[in-house]
Amino acid sequence: MNIRFLETFVWLARLRNFRLTAERLHTTQAAVSSRIASLEQDFGVRLFDRSAREVALTADGSKALVYAERMVKLMREMKDDMSDREVYAGVIRIGVIESIVHSWFPDFLGRLHKTFPRLQIEIVSDTTIHLHEQFSKSNLDLVLQAEPVIGQQVSNIALCEFPMRWVGSPKLDIGSETLSLADLAAFPIISFARNSGPHAVIERLFSGSERSERTLHINCIASVATMIRLATDGFGITAVPPAIIQRELNEESLHLLRVDTEFPALALIACFRSDHENPLTETVARIAQETASDFALNWGHEIARLPAPLS
Repeated sequence: MNIRFLETFVWLARLRNFRLTAERLHTTQAAVSSRIASLEQDFGVRLFDRSAREVALTADGSKALVYAERMVKLMREMKDDMSDREVYAGVIRIGVIESIVHSWFPDFLGRLHKTFPRLQIEIVSDTTIHLHEQFSKSNLDLVLQAEPVIGQQVSNIALCEFPMRWVGSPKLDIGSETLSLADLAAFPIISFARNSGPHAVIERLFSGSERSERTLHINCIASVATMIRLATDGFGITAVPPAIIQRELNEESLHLLRVDTEFPALALIACFRSDHENPLTETVARIAQETASDFALNWGHEIARLPAPLS
């Protein structure tokens, strides 16, 4: 049964006029008459009494109208549910690195829930290397990490950059003097996971100093929370984004160190598969981008108040 014919039936029952119904449905009176005639043939009954000046429902038409209104409403709800992103009720699997979890990720989830209140979210928090593997195996729909994913039908959009700073506990009694890489090498270094971007930077920074290479002791940790805990306990020094240790800086359990060599910023990327038939992942990635940009803008004011990293 053609749903447009039922919709025509409903509107004619409401307006009781072929001309007005045709105008409402952007069609002709002949088309309206043809649709009603087709329905009457299907049902085997007369739906309207056409003898009066205004079209009036017959007894059978009144009974049919109840069902027709239900079917038209149900079809409208179905179309809305399929096209309205706000009522999307699917599942999205998101991978995220801890540096994001400890900064703007809660705000991102809040925005995502507000935009898609019925969307089910599955979250995996891991290193960029492991997230990359899971994304390549199609176990994740979207990854928020520190490196792009190169592949067919894969898109990458920049989120924001996190400044990186060397930090240490007051327990180490380092002082406020400017430190060289050789000075840093005297302490155990707490690093992000092996082969991660920050770990590669540490190896590159210290590769040119013989003194540093002789004394350098790098401890690779996969958990950012563990890195921060070891640093606050005074186990060693680490290079992390100040944005993820706001509480420790406020409580002065960690101090920013003055170092004569700048540590490159950590670039954050959203990676997702390009699917024009289902643009959900790109929409979610754009929400992440907006959240990250807002966070970086607000955090920029905090960065301005922090001690300069260079002498």
